[in-house]
Amino acid sequence: MLTSKDHPEALVDDTEDVSLDFGNEEELAFRKAKIRHPLATFFHLFFRVSAIVTYVCCDWFSRSFVGCFVTVLLLLSFDFWSVKNVTGRLMVGLRWWNQIDEDGKSHWIFEARKVSPNNIAATEAEARIFWLGLIICPMIWIVFFFSTLFSLKLKWLALVIAGISLQAANLYGYILCKMGGESDISKVTAGFLSQAVFQTACPSDFRKPGLEGLEIHKC
Repeated sequence: MLTSKDHPEALVDDTEDVSLDFGNEEELAFRKAKIRHPLATFFHLFFRVSAIVTYVCCDWFSRSFVGCFVTVLLLLSFDFWSVKNVTGRLMVGLRWWNQIDEDGKSHWIFEARKVSPNNIAATEAEARIFWLGLIICPMIWIVFFFSTLFSLKLKWLALVIAGISLQAANLYGYILCKMGGESDISKVTAGFLSQAVFQTACPSDFRKPGLEGLEIHKC
Protein backbone atom coordinates (compact mmCIF):
# COMPACT_ATOMS: atom_id res chain seq x y z
CA MET A 1 0.00 0.00 0.00
CA LEU A 2 1.32 3.40 -1.00
CA THR A 3 1.55 6.15 1.58
CA SER A 4 2.22 9.81 1.43
CA LYS A 5 5.78 9.09 2.55
CA ASP A 6 6.39 6.91 -0.51
CA HIS A 7 5.04 9.48 -3.03
CA PRO A 8 4.70 12.87 -1.34
CA GLU A 9 4.17 14.60 -4.65
CA ALA A 10 1.10 12.47 -5.45
CA LEU A 11 -0.98 13.84 -2.61
CA VAL A 12 -2.19 17.39 -2.03
CA ASP A 13 -3.53 18.74 1.19
CA ASP A 14 -7.27 19.47 0.88
CA THR A 15 -6.78 22.83 2.56
CA GLU A 16 -4.11 24.00 0.12
CA ASP A 17 -5.11 26.67 -2.39
CA VAL A 18 -4.43 25.67 -5.96
CA SER A 19 -4.30 28.36 -8.65
CA LEU A 20 -5.77 27.44 -11.99
CA ASP A 21 -4.61 29.05 -15.22
CA PHE A 22 -7.54 29.61 -17.53
CA GLY A 23 -5.34 30.99 -20.31
CA ASN A 24 -7.02 33.58 -22.49
CA GLU A 25 -10.62 32.95 -21.41
CA GLU A 26 -11.00 36.58 -20.38
CA GLU A 27 -9.63 37.77 -23.72
CA LEU A 28 -11.90 35.39 -25.63
CA ALA A 29 -14.92 36.55 -23.67
CA PHE A 30 -13.98 40.12 -24.48
CA ARG A 31 -13.75 39.39 -28.21
CA LYS A 32 -17.20 37.81 -28.14
CA ALA A 33 -18.62 41.20 -27.15
CA LYS A 34 -19.11 42.51 -30.68
CA ILE A 35 -19.53 46.19 -29.78
CA ARG A 36 -17.94 47.36 -26.54
CA HIS A 37 -18.66 51.08 -27.10
CA PRO A 38 -22.11 51.22 -28.75
CA LEU A 39 -22.60 54.95 -28.20
CA ALA A 40 -19.21 55.87 -29.68
CA THR A 41 -19.79 53.48 -32.58
CA PHE A 42 -23.19 55.04 -33.27
CA PHE A 43 -21.89 58.61 -33.33
CA HIS A 44 -18.84 57.58 -35.36
CA LEU A 45 -21.26 56.91 -38.22
CA PHE A 46 -24.20 59.15 -37.33
CA PHE A 47 -22.77 62.60 -38.10
CA ARG A 48 -20.95 61.63 -41.30
CA VAL A 49 -23.84 59.59 -42.69
CA SER A 50 -26.31 62.33 -41.70
CA ALA A 51 -24.20 64.91 -43.56
CA ILE A 52 -24.25 62.78 -46.71
CA VAL A 53 -27.99 62.07 -46.49
CA THR A 54 -28.78 65.75 -45.83
CA TYR A 55 -26.66 66.83 -48.79
CA VAL A 56 -28.34 64.35 -51.13
CA CYS A 57 -31.89 65.02 -49.92
CA CYS A 58 -31.64 68.71 -49.03
CA ASP A 59 -33.99 69.70 -51.85
CA TRP A 60 -36.67 67.49 -50.33
CA PHE A 61 -36.21 68.92 -46.83
CA SER A 62 -35.97 72.62 -47.59
CA ARG A 63 -35.80 75.13 -50.44
CA SER A 64 -33.34 77.24 -48.47
CA PHE A 65 -29.80 76.83 -49.81
CA VAL A 66 -28.31 78.64 -46.80
CA GLY A 67 -30.19 76.43 -44.35
CA CYS A 68 -29.02 73.23 -46.05
CA PHE A 69 -25.47 74.55 -46.38
CA VAL A 70 -25.22 75.42 -42.68
CA THR A 71 -26.83 72.15 -41.56
CA VAL A 72 -24.43 69.98 -43.57
CA LEU A 73 -21.44 72.06 -42.47
CA LEU A 74 -22.43 71.69 -38.80
CA LEU A 75 -22.81 67.93 -39.19
CA LEU A 76 -19.39 67.73 -40.82
CA SER A 77 -17.87 69.81 -38.00
CA PHE A 78 -19.49 67.64 -35.31
CA ASP A 79 -18.20 64.56 -37.12
CA PHE A 80 -14.65 65.92 -37.33
CA TRP A 81 -14.55 66.75 -33.62
CA SER A 82 -16.12 63.51 -32.39
CA VAL A 83 -13.97 61.25 -34.57
CA LYS A 84 -10.76 63.12 -33.80
CA ASN A 85 -11.26 63.38 -30.04
CA VAL A 86 -13.62 60.60 -28.94
CA THR A 87 -14.39 57.69 -31.24
CA GLY A 88 -10.80 57.08 -32.41
CA ARG A 89 -9.60 56.89 -28.82
CA LEU A 90 -12.38 54.52 -27.72
CA MET A 91 -12.76 52.32 -30.79
CA VAL A 92 -9.14 51.77 -31.87
CA GLY A 93 -7.02 53.33 -29.12
CA LEU A 94 -5.58 56.10 -31.32
CA ARG A 95 -5.54 59.89 -31.12
CA TRP A 96 -3.79 62.65 -33.08
CA TRP A 97 -3.56 66.42 -33.14
CA ASN A 98 -1.47 69.20 -34.61
CA GLN A 99 0.14 71.99 -32.63
CA ILE A 100 2.26 75.06 -33.37
CA ASP A 101 5.38 75.61 -31.26
CA GLU A 102 6.88 78.94 -30.18
CA ASP A 103 8.92 79.15 -33.40
CA GLY A 104 5.78 78.85 -35.53
CA LYS A 105 6.57 75.31 -36.67
CA SER A 106 3.74 72.83 -37.08
CA HIS A 107 4.07 69.46 -35.33
CA TRP A 108 1.89 66.37 -35.70
CA ILE A 109 1.49 64.47 -32.43
CA PHE A 110 0.19 60.91 -32.32
CA GLU A 111 -0.90 58.80 -29.36
CA ALA A 112 -1.49 55.07 -29.33
CA ARG A 113 -2.24 52.88 -26.35
CA LYS A 114 0.54 50.42 -25.70
CA VAL A 115 -0.15 46.77 -26.44
CA SER A 116 -1.00 44.92 -23.24
CA PRO A 117 -1.26 41.10 -23.04
CA ASN A 118 -4.13 41.37 -20.59
CA ASN A 119 -6.16 44.06 -22.28
CA ILE A 120 -7.49 45.00 -25.70
CA ALA A 121 -8.68 48.47 -26.63
CA ALA A 122 -11.56 47.42 -28.84
CA THR A 123 -13.21 44.49 -30.53
CA GLU A 124 -12.54 43.56 -34.13
CA ALA A 125 -16.05 44.65 -35.10
CA GLU A 126 -15.47 48.15 -33.72
CA ALA A 127 -12.14 48.46 -35.54
CA ARG A 128 -13.71 47.43 -38.84
CA ILE A 129 -16.58 49.89 -38.42
CA PHE A 130 -14.14 52.67 -37.52
CA TRP A 131 -11.84 52.20 -40.52
CA LEU A 132 -14.61 51.51 -43.03
CA GLY A 133 -16.46 54.67 -41.98
CA LEU A 134 -13.23 56.64 -42.06
CA ILE A 135 -12.32 55.50 -45.59
CA ILE A 136 -15.65 55.16 -47.42
CA CYS A 137 -17.22 58.52 -46.51
CA PRO A 138 -14.40 60.70 -47.92
CA MET A 139 -14.62 58.66 -51.12
CA ILE A 140 -18.33 59.48 -51.33
CA TRP A 141 -17.55 63.20 -50.97
CA ILE A 142 -15.00 62.89 -53.79
CA VAL A 143 -17.76 61.44 -55.98
CA PHE A 144 -19.95 64.39 -54.98
CA PHE A 145 -17.15 66.74 -56.02
CA PHE A 146 -17.00 65.40 -59.58
CA SER A 147 -20.78 65.17 -59.90
CA THR A 148 -21.13 68.77 -58.71
CA LEU A 149 -18.40 69.93 -61.06
CA PHE A 150 -19.78 68.16 -64.12
CA SER A 151 -23.39 69.20 -63.41
CA LEU A 152 -22.24 72.84 -62.95
CA LYS A 153 -23.88 73.14 -59.52
CA LEU A 154 -21.04 75.36 -58.42
CA LYS A 155 -22.88 76.84 -55.46
CA TRP A 156 -22.41 73.48 -53.66
CA LEU A 157 -18.73 73.21 -54.54
CA ALA A 158 -17.45 74.96 -51.41
CA LEU A 159 -19.52 72.66 -49.19
CA VAL A 160 -18.28 69.53 -50.97
CA ILE A 161 -14.67 70.70 -50.68
CA ALA A 162 -15.24 71.30 -46.96
CA GLY A 163 -16.59 67.76 -46.62
CA ILE A 164 -13.57 66.29 -48.39
CA SER A 165 -11.11 68.40 -46.37
CA LEU A 166 -12.57 67.65 -42.93
CA GLN A 167 -12.96 63.92 -43.44
CA ALA A 168 -9.69 63.49 -45.33
CA ALA A 169 -7.87 65.27 -42.48
CA ASN A 170 -9.13 62.69 -40.00
CA LEU A 171 -8.27 59.84 -42.35
CA TYR A 172 -4.76 61.18 -42.95
CA GLY A 173 -4.18 61.79 -39.23
CA TYR A 174 -5.31 58.33 -38.19
CA ILE A 175 -3.32 56.57 -40.90
CA LEU A 176 -0.18 58.38 -39.71
CA CYS A 177 -1.13 57.54 -36.13
CA LYS A 178 -1.67 53.89 -37.03
CA MET A 179 1.73 53.68 -38.73
CA GLY A 180 3.58 55.31 -35.85
CA GLY A 181 3.95 58.84 -37.18
CA GLU A 182 5.79 57.99 -40.41
CA SER A 183 6.00 61.25 -42.37
CA ASP A 184 6.50 59.66 -45.83
CA ILE A 185 2.92 59.33 -47.10
CA SER A 186 3.88 56.73 -49.76
CA LYS A 187 5.41 54.47 -47.11
CA VAL A 188 2.44 55.12 -44.83
CA THR A 189 -0.09 54.17 -47.51
CA ALA A 190 1.79 51.03 -48.57
CA GLY A 191 2.27 49.91 -44.98
CA PHE A 192 -1.32 50.63 -44.04
CA LEU A 193 -2.74 48.72 -47.03
CA SER A 194 -0.48 45.71 -46.46
CA GLN A 195 -1.43 45.64 -42.79
CA ALA A 196 -5.13 45.93 -43.66
CA VAL A 197 -4.83 42.95 -46.04
CA PHE A 198 -3.07 40.94 -43.34
CA GLN A 199 -5.76 41.78 -40.79
CA THR A 200 -8.48 40.69 -43.22
CA ALA A 201 -6.73 37.41 -44.00
CA CYS A 202 -5.72 36.59 -40.42
CA PRO A 203 -7.91 38.63 -38.05
CA SER A 204 -7.23 36.33 -35.09
CA ASP A 205 -3.47 36.96 -35.28
CA PHE A 206 -3.81 40.71 -35.04
CA ARG A 207 -3.72 42.27 -31.59
CA LYS A 208 -5.42 45.59 -31.02
CA PRO A 209 -3.77 48.32 -28.90
CA GLY A 210 -4.14 47.78 -25.19
CA LEU A 211 -5.74 49.97 -22.59
CA GLU A 212 -2.71 50.74 -20.45
CA GLY A 213 -0.32 53.57 -21.18
CA LEU A 214 0.25 55.75 -24.19
CA GLU A 215 2.98 55.81 -26.78
CA ILE A 216 3.52 59.32 -28.12
CA HIS A 217 5.07 60.03 -31.50
CA LYS A 218 5.94 63.56 -32.56
CA CYS A 219 7.03 64.79 -35.98
